[in-house]
Amino acid sequence: MAAIVESIEIRRRPEEVFSYATDLSRMEEWQESLVSARPEGGATPEVGSRMTQTRRIGRGERRMTMELTDYDPPRRWAFRGIDGPVRAIGKGTVEPLEDGARSRLTIELDFEGHGIGKLLVPLVVRRQARNELPRNQQKLKERLESSVA
Repeated sequence: MAAIVESIEIRRRPEEVFSYATDLSRMEEWQESLVSARPEGGATPEVGSRMTQTRRIGRGERRMTMELTDYDPPRRWAFRGIDGPVRAIGKGTVEPLEDGARSRLTIELDFEGHGIGKLLVPLVVRRQARNELPRNQQKLKERLESSVA
C-alpha cells in the first residue's frame, strides 16, 4: 500500500514549524491519538535518538519505541518504529514559502505489521491515520498561527 501523505501551508517561518512539530513535549497538543511521548536517554534529538510513545489505536492503547532516522533542522526529520506489532515509518518535510515567511509542512506515514499487527495495520491503523493526519496538521497550523506555540 502507498504511504499516507498530507501537506498544509502555515503562516510561520520554517524554523518555527520544524521546532514545534518535532518538540516531544508539544506533540500531545496537536496529535490526536498520542497519549504520551518521552525521550529515551538524552533530550537532544539526533539520528539514532529514541522515544517511547503511547498511542490510542482503535479501542486500546499501545506503547512503542520510535527511532529518529534523519534529522536536518529546519528541513526534515524521519523516524521508524522498532518494536511492537505496529511499526510506523514516517518523515516530515518543511519547505519555505514566500522567502521563508511561510512554510509548507508535509508528513508521510506508512506502517509495518508484525504478528497481530499484520491484521491491525490494514483494518484499523491505516484508516485511523488517514483520517487523523489532516486533523492533526490543521491543529498544528492553528496553534502555530495563533502564536500559542
